[in-house]
Amino acid sequence: MRGFFVQWGLSLLCEAAQQGQSPLNMKKILYLRGVMENYDLITVLGPTACGKTQLAVALAERIHGEILSADSRQVYRGMDIGTGKDLADYRDIPYHLIDIAQPGTKYNVYEFQGDFLKAYRTVLEHGARPVMCGGTGLYLESVLRGYRLIPVPENPQLRAALEGKSLKELTEILQGYKTLHNTTDVDTAKRAIRAIEIEECYRRTPVEKNAFPQLRSLNIGIDISRELRRERISARLEKRLQEGMIDEVKGLLDSGIKADDLIYYGLEYKYVTLYVTGQLEYRYLLKELEVAIHQFAKRQMTWFRGMERRGIHIEWIPFSWSMEEKVDRIVELMEK
Repeated sequence: MRGFFVQWGLSLLCEAAQQGQSPLNMKKILYLRGVMENYDLITVLGPTACGKTQLAVALAERIHGEILSADSRQVYRGMDIGTGKDLADYRDIPYHLIDIAQPGTKYNVYEFQGDFLKAYRTVLEHGARPVMCGGTGLYLESVLRGYRLIPVPENPQLRAALEGKSLKELTEILQGYKTLHNTTDVDTAKRAIRAIEIEECYRRTPVEKNAFPQLRSLNIGIDISRELRRERISARLEKRLQEGMIDEVKGLLDSGIKADDLIYYGLEYKYVTLYVTGQLEYRYLLKELEVAIHQFAKRQMTWFRGMERRGIHIEWIPFSWSMEEKVDRIVELMEK
């Protein structure tokens, strides 16, 4: 795959020369050629509230990069506060794969792979370096391991058989499958049923491996202590509530999105929707949501450790380092 993009870089260079592009553009394309001789992609990952976006932006500013988001919730338009898009943090850095789907729909990893490749090629055509940033394990791994997943239709018979089972029972069923699936985002019975539906489809229809381009990625993980992670999650949750997360959910409901569809997305949208629709008292909202996010972060770390066991190397950088130290270290690793 690397050779393909090197050749692409060379073709861009020739095209630029023929078109008489400026020395600055020529320099960017020459830089692209050098990039592809080392890595096709730089990936910044970590649990929620660890500062991934800020690090990805700082890195992109240093290396002339653009950001490819790998977040299963930030794809939805209008779901801003609850997903923590924090678009102002990107400053002047171009970003992709955010605000690309309608809220109320069920965007999936199959769509993500196709959208990722389109955005990836766009970044290269800009003469920039692709920086993938996110915490959705399946999205990250679908790119890093190069799986070509297939669209999965609904299975009414299977759904009827699973109806009425608890989230714990459904999770136990899901853990019995050996194929790739994102258990980090399964925090409602509806999402768990959908996950089982996907696994059943993959079990009966073997997924073609290696059809997705094999990208050589330098994978950077942010190593944050459990205690500090919990502190940051709690502080961020209170901030989001103060910034109007409840009003955001009310607005989505008023726009015609069904409560069940918002609950399907889990975490902030699940609990705030339950509160707004009178199914959860406010005094329990913060407590229950906080616990759910802590559990979610724990599942994310479990997923990342699983990625390492499955052969994906991750360079872990201490959260405590300054931003400059972190970026310096990444650049150093890129040059090896």
